[in-house]
Amino acid sequence: MGALTGRFGAGLTGLFLALVGFWLAGLVLAPNLMMIDFALRPNLLPADIGGPRDVYSLDNLAYLANEPVHREIFLKTVWASALVTAATFLVCYPLACWLAQTASPPAAALVVLALIIPFWINEVLRTLAWYILLAFRGPLNALLLQLGILDEPMRWYGDGGVLAGMVYAYILFMLFPIYNAIESLEKAQIEAARDLGASTWRIHTRIVIPHAKAGIATGCVFTFMLAAGSYVAPALLGAPGSRWFTQIIYNWFFEGGDWNRGAAYALVLLVLCLAVVLITLRIARVNLTDVAK
Repeated sequence: MGALTGRFGAGLTGLFLALVGFWLAGLVLAPNLMMIDFALRPNLLPADIGGPRDVYSLDNLAYLANEPVHREIFLKTVWASALVTAATFLVCYPLACWLAQTASPPAAALVVLALIIPFWINEVLRTLAWYILLAFRGPLNALLLQLGILDEPMRWYGDGGVLAGMVYAYILFMLFPIYNAIESLEKAQIEAARDLGASTWRIHTRIVIPHAKAGIATGCVFTFMLAAGSYVAPALLGAPGSRWFTQIIYNWFFEGGDWNRGAAYALVLLVLCLAVVLITLRIARVNLTDVAK
């Protein structure tokens, strides 16, 4: 606090603290407290709000536990989000290693720019591009038919399409934390290990991955949370009978008109994401300070 005041002066320090306080209170705590309040109260007519039936209970949460279809969709969302995270890591880790340790500065800048440019476009439009690419009469089927790999067009929409769309949508959230972590690794350590006869697998498992574990944990947390909370990709690229948990929440809010039950479902998803953050940090043996770096 003293260092902040000494550097920026009392006026700017007060402004910074006020903005942080507004962000925490108005944009983080207030929406989540309201969601918890809605989740624990029944869905009542306006005339009954504040009456004897307006009491806190766990009925909305119990409904999810006792609803087999919704419970199955929730578990499927958890499993699929973990699969998206693993697939994104497998795509990003070799690329991050190459960018941080092997690529020349011009080549690295060119690749990073090529990765960033598509993200100047809205997520909905990028997902629609995948919708066109994977269409029954789209360019992917046309190419595979022309190459003789397929005899007839395939329907790519479904779990495979959602997986591909999400890996593409969240690739930067996994790539940059890992890239930043590996970039700080001294190349001399890798060269010394190679000179001593260590295999590539051993170099990565004993040197690179332990050094980059904070970046890997950060990327996994970001990707999992974004995948679990995604709505656009499952809605556009999923099969008609394959729903994501966020679609159930949307239906409760905007089609069922039951905000309380929708808030309860959203609360369960929030708790799941917080649990994933804590478990991932525990497994990687990193703390929030390492993640912030």
